[in-house]
Amino acid sequence: MTRIFLYLLLPLLLLLCSCDLQKDIEVELPPYAPQLVVECYLEPGQPFRLTVLESSSYFETPQPVVVDDAQVYITYNGKRTEVPYKPTYNESSGRLYTHVSDEVMNGKPGDVYDLEVRDEKGRKVTGTTTILPKVPIDTIEWKFNEKDKAYLLTSFQDNPNSADYYRYFVHQDSLKTDPDQNFTSSDNLSNNKRISYGSGFDYEQGDVVIVTLFHIEKQYYDFLNSTADARNANGNPFAQPAQIESSVQGGIGIFTNLAFDRKVVVIK
Repeated sequence: MTRIFLYLLLPLLLLLCSCDLQKDIEVELPPYAPQLVVECYLEPGQPFRLTVLESSSYFETPQPVVVDDAQVYITYNGKRTEVPYKPTYNESSGRLYTHVSDEVMNGKPGDVYDLEVRDEKGRKVTGTTTILPKVPIDTIEWKFNEKDKAYLLTSFQDNPNSADYYRYFVHQDSLKTDPDQNFTSSDNLSNNKRISYGSGFDYEQGDVVIVTLFHIEKQYYDFLNSTADARNANGNPFAQPAQIESSVQGGIGIFTNLAFDRKVVVIK
């Protein structure tokens, strides 16, 4: 009888002990020092344009802090061009820029561009990008199943003489819509081979499909993957902490160039 009583009493004792051990702990975090956040993509035939913001603490209200006193310079071939503060909304891309220049970027593959951003607080951000050649899309094919649904297959040839990285988009009807496909890849397993990206049976006769293949720098590839990891880890107690791999020094962000091939097809 005594043994049975102890078995019944033991869970109650453990519960009481666990309740006594639960305590609220306050952790004092060091003060957060805001950093400059820079996002700049150079595109041939387009003006210099970028966005300069200021980062905020994880626990603050998430809202963009514009740095209107930031001075921006882009240097190419010894020529230093100032990109003035001129908030602009681009209707075609849906992007908002804080700094836009009238000068158009006409760099060729292999050209090197440097970025410098300063503000009145003494903060400085620098970055470098090398213009890449676009990789042409060879073919876009599709095939219907018995339910009149079609899959899409996009193919292109990889360069055997370099390590290459790609970003692939598929939109329907407009570039302003969310893409059906949006991913990055490298040629680690497919160097010097014909590469094909496929889809599920997601399309019907008459669909207008916009396919874009970006040839991207490794620094942009790493940046995209790290930002995706950070989004996935946000609020997930079981995920590993993720750090943004910026391509700029002295702050957070990306400075790169966009080399891409784009084709529009109608599924028939």
